Amino acid sequence: MTTSARTLALFISDLHLQASHPRTLDAFLRFLAERAPHAESLYLLGDIFEYWAGDDDLETPFNAAIADALFQLTGQGVAVYWMAGNRDFLVGAAFAQAAGLSLLAEPHVATIAGQRLLLVHGDAECTGDLKYMAFRAQVRDPAWQAQFLAMPLAQRKAIIAGLREGSRAAHTEKSYEIMDVTPDAIAALHRTSGADTIIHGHTHRPALHQHGHLRRFVLPDWELDEQPVRGGWIAIDAAGRITRHGLDGATL
Repeated sequence: MTTSARTLALFISDLHLQASHPRTLDAFLRFLAERAPHAESLYLLGDIFEYWAGDDDLETPFNAAIADALFQLTGQGVAVYWMAGNRDFLVGAAFAQAAGLSLLAEPHVATIAGQRLLLVHGDAECTGDLKYMAFRAQVRDPAWQAQFLAMPLAQRKAIIAGLREGSRAAHTEKSYEIMDVTPDAIAALHRTSGADTIIHGHTHRPALHQHGHLRRFVLPDWELDEQPVRGGWIAIDAAGRITRHGLDGATL
């Protein structure tokens, strides 16, 4: 009889947590309480929140509850790592402290079970979407962020609401291909990192892609409040096996 190797790391992204989607939140909290404690580490690879207006929004009960749940997980000895997405890139040191997690710069190389893994959110690799890449460069600029965070929280939230509405409208005019990562961007990551495995989210197109010697795992988004219901995670065990899992934990 064989026993399964212990789980070293779990990877999730694109939950887009928001108060109007309580079932998705409940699924995440169950994951933190039931699945994540059996792993040594948890990597949150961006867009965990639908939006993040700044760490002063930690006082909102919804946001505080999520930070508290993450803090409880780290209290059980699970190392939690956070990488910014295109929706929650304003998460900062105050949130990290409240949640007990470590912030990762992008891209990040992690060596787990002897494997060199490159972790990114994925939006920076959608280089075919020129309008988005210009917008990304603007909002990731430290001067822009300092100016934005100096505004009152209510004003920031109003601006974000407008940007989200504009983003939804823009997506209806773009093809799936232009919103996906480009082969050139993935090849560049491979060359500069020396990693033979890339894990990312952002595209909401979960899959395992093989590019020669390079494996690229794409994380699913989570959605339990609208149809079709979807979600899941990626795991790596002590034997170096990388597996994809649905919301029920079954291997895909």
